[in-house]
Amino acid sequence: MSPPSPSAPPAARHGRSRHGWAQALATVLAGLLAMCVVAALGLWAAGAADLPDNAFPRVVAATVVTSVGGSMELSGNAGTLAETHAGVTVMPLSVTLVGALVVGAGFLRPLRQPRTTGARETSGERDTAGSRGPVRAREVGWWAARITVLWLAALVGLAFAARQTFAIDLGNGVLGAIGELFGAEPEVGFTTHVPLTVGFGLLWLLGVLALALLVAREVPLPARAARLRASARPVAYAMVALLLACVAVGLVVALVTAGTRGHPAQTFALILLGLPNLTWLAFTIGLGAAWNGRVDGPFGLPVPHLLDEVLRTPDVSTLDLGSLAEHDGRVWWLVVVDAVLVLGAARLAAARTPVPVRPWQHALRMAAGLVLTVLTVCLAGRISAHYGLSLLGVGDVGGGLSGELLLRPRLWGALGLAALWGLVTGFLGALPTRPVAHPAEGLPAPPPPGPADHSGAPHV
Repeated sequence: MSPPSPSAPPAARHGRSRHGWAQALATVLAGLLAMCVVAALGLWAAGAADLPDNAFPRVVAATVVTSVGGSMELSGNAGTLAETHAGVTVMPLSVTLVGALVVGAGFLRPLRQPRTTGARETSGERDTAGSRGPVRAREVGWWAARITVLWLAALVGLAFAARQTFAIDLGNGVLGAIGELFGAEPEVGFTTHVPLTVGFGLLWLLGVLALALLVAREVPLPARAARLRASARPVAYAMVALLLACVAVGLVVALVTAGTRGHPAQTFALILLGLPNLTWLAFTIGLGAAWNGRVDGPFGLPVPHLLDEVLRTPDVSTLDLGSLAEHDGRVWWLVVVDAVLVLGAARLAAARTPVPVRPWQHALRMAAGLVLTVLTVCLAGRISAHYGLSLLGVGDVGGGLSGELLLRPRLWGALGLAALWGLVTGFLGALPTRPVAHPAEGLPAPPPPGPADHSGAPHV
């Protein structure tokens, strides 16, 4: 059998493609399975396994849908003389983070993995195809398209599965008697808005794939794309590392709290559902940002008691360093932790920059990267949830049957502070840095110099 032609496509030379439909399906299923497992464990720890009518799987599906930006609608019905009103907007960012890491890793694996290993002799010629060349844009595009098609199909299936209706027990008191008299049997259910879910889920996936390709140095790209990535990758990589470091610090604190103060089930529910929600919120507050929030009624994750004290007020409260320090002065340590983490990220970005840049240039890049990071945190960390029951036109009867959970950032102030922190830490982080002696992203490394003979040519 004659050897394949050197001009043949890589997939034809080496058998089947490493990024076909089967591999795309494996990537999508791995991401969704990881998200479902994390969501199920978190909801189980929170007590959702006891929901009636076997609703637990549907609640898990709804949690996964909302974790990628999907839209969930709440509806209510309480008979002819009563009505319920409800709404919720929240992203369980623990599930989001796990899905992003798994899908991103699955997307990069076939692009960075060599198609063959080693070298072999064929008809007196050396086969060097094991050294992978630049990935063509069309190759990346088709691989991403396969993942996108299967991802959207799976997301539509989850959106249709995430539907359930629950009956609300009015109890045996006056409220129950009124409900029985007027035939009010309140129910509340949730459904997902499929078009919005598909739209936001598509944006989420494209963002994950683009960020994965941006921060992965091992994936070789064509020269022009490699040069663009070389300038943007150091700061992007540092921002990803910064967010993961915040989560790691929060995880250590949560585990210590669970071991010393009890309530392990509530703590693990928080870890598995909303740990990034809290740690990234604390990160922005440490930068000096302010959030508006309110907790009323039975809503809310098992958040730290300090947050509950500040937010559980009759009116909307301001959540910042000052308001938190009134209850616990230790929150000023957030500034110290943020300073260490952001300066470390700036130093990491400077150390990974292959081309020397001036400190003010690195400061501008860090400012842009930190602004985009804080913007993402502010948009993903917003929470809005409310529920109420009305009988005979009287709103919010029954104190335990209504409530509100609100958390939204003061966006422009947060972005301005992020720019200031980025400028200062970027300038300081670039001062002691020397260029890293490795080739630009995705470009082949020059061969090491060897001993030369008298003709000036290196010995072989």
